[in-house]
Amino acid sequence: MKNTNQQGPQATRPVLYSFRRCPYAMRARLALVAAGITVEIREILLRDKPPSLLEASPKATVPVLLLPARVIDESYDIMLWALAQADPEAWLAGRDDVLIAALDGPFKAALDHYKYGKDDVETARETASAFLRQLDTTLKGQPALSGAELGLADMASLTFVRQFANVDRSWFDSQPWPHLRAWLDNFLASPRFAAIMRKYPAWQSGDPATLFPEPA
Repeated sequence: MKNTNQQGPQATRPVLYSFRRCPYAMRARLALVAAGITVEIREILLRDKPPSLLEASPKATVPVLLLPARVIDESYDIMLWALAQADPEAWLAGRDDVLIAALDGPFKAALDHYKYGKDDVETARETASAFLRQLDTTLKGQPALSGAELGLADMASLTFVRQFANVDRSWFDSQPWPHLRAWLDNFLASPRFAAIMRKYPAWQSGDPATLFPEPA
């Protein structure tokens, strides 16, 4: 993996604390790529969080984006900030805060119970599945949650649907959600997904800067 030292004007480049498999960090990276914003990426280990992350955000969760004048430590807010800088694919036209509130709230809570075996796993899976059935119904009538093209509602949701599917992919594939599966599988096979899932070594203080996305 190529590292690039920052010098001169690059010293103010945004810094992104990230964890490769975290769905929150994944959707933040998706928006940064779409907006054409290069950041210094700092891949962390959740079991060994660096002091600089804890200093930047008391939440101590990823993603955290360090800007010259502020810190953004909510993934959806990072997406909105990135797209406010540049939105060449018009993702913001597909913004749906009501859907994202349901995704980040009740659906994610049920997903965590299902994934980590908390309480009644079957009830948690059914609660999450009710939300996914709604998405499948939406996708039956249009190619994307955002309408005719993938937009913010899609890119803010896909990484969490992926996480749900991966808990038990055989079970997921057996459900009557053909439109949802096609939507997810098309995303997983895309060059953009591959680009945000490149592996980086765990960052340590003093390491040279690693740029994301990597320079062509």
